[in-house]
Amino acid sequence: MQTNELLDFALDKIDDMKARDVITLDVRESSDITDYMVVCSGNSKRQVQSIARHLAKEAKEHNLDVIGQEGQDVGEWVLVDLGEVIVHVMQDETRDFYQLEKLWG
Repeated sequence: MQTNELLDFALDKIDDMKARDVITLDVRESSDITDYMVVCSGNSKRQVQSIARHLAKEAKEHNLDVIGQEGQDVGEWVLVDLGEVIVHVMQDETRDFYQLEKLWG
C-alpha cells in the first residue's frame, strides 16, 4: 500500500469511530521515523481506546503492519504506529498539554 493510501485508510478508520479535530501533519522533511502524523481527539478514555483499537484491528485485517501500539491501557493518549503513518489519539486535556501540532507543525 502506498503512503497516501495508508494515510487515507487511517483517516477513514478513525472517522468510523467519530474521532474529532483530526489534523494531518506532513513530517517528511523533519522526521526519519515516519512520513505523516495524524493527531485526533476522543471524548473520553473509552472512545480514545476504541478509536485506536478499531484502527489497529482494521489494519491487521487488511494485512497491514501495526509496528506498535502504546497507551491503550491508560487511554489518555494512544499511539498507533503503522510505519509511514503514526496516529495519535488523545483526550482533550492531554492534547492541550503536549501540543503536538505546534511541535511538529
